[in-house]
Amino acid sequence: MNPTAPLRRPDAKAAVLGHPSYVWRAGQQRRFDLIRAWAVVEGADVLVDGAGVGMYSRHLAAAGARVVSIDIDYPSMRVAAQAVSGCVVAACEALPFPAACFDTVLSHEVLEHVRDDAAALAEIARVLRPGGRLVLFVPNRLYLFETHGHYWRGQYHFGNTPLINWLPDRWRRRLAPHVRAYTTGDLRRLLAPLPLRILHHTQIYPGYDNIIHRFPRMGRSLRAMTYTLEKTPLRIFGLSHFLVAERSP
Repeated sequence: MNPTAPLRRPDAKAAVLGHPSYVWRAGQQRRFDLIRAWAVVEGADVLVDGAGVGMYSRHLAAAGARVVSIDIDYPSMRVAAQAVSGCVVAACEALPFPAACFDTVLSHEVLEHVRDDAAALAEIARVLRPGGRLVLFVPNRLYLFETHGHYWRGQYHFGNTPLINWLPDRWRRRLAPHVRAYTTGDLRRLLAPLPLRILHHTQIYPGYDNIIHRFPRMGRSLRAMTYTLEKTPLRIFGLSHFLVAERSP
């Protein structure tokens, strides 16, 4: 899979970089609560790796973190810099920071877009202090939909596409060459060579904020049902992996 494959339409920039969080609703708040539950935020040095327009950076700063935000997309960093300080244009695979300088690194739906996900994780491990934690959200290969759109006959089509992630690799790569999706085994293999110890790993379902906005009763019922599934073995079909790993001494 090559997330940097040539693109044939102007709007396909979003296919490679992904859409950052532009609004803050229940789904984002729930993920933020998970971050605060599993990693040090208040009074901590926190790196937001692939910060987009800085939505999570703003809330982390408001919660008392000393936040540094990086993203490869200069326009996104310009937007983020209007609300938070410490915005740096940089690639995840080559972080411009010394070793052991952060207590927490947040990588929120970013790893699937980078050129080299193994190198990006190695850089995160390098900049974490001993005992520091990586909080990682990435797409789940077992989720029913590919949420980053797909290519068909050379054209990019934005939106949720069913069953692409369930196809064999060689077919999935033809339809979604711009983005990765991960199995549990994929993540374990990526982390195995690194000085990171997995503390928590599960899968979470969407917040369905858009559905709730349009169809409140149906959306809330769907959210309640799938959040209940997170407490069962059926959580493996959730939208995203949520993984927390700690830097070894």
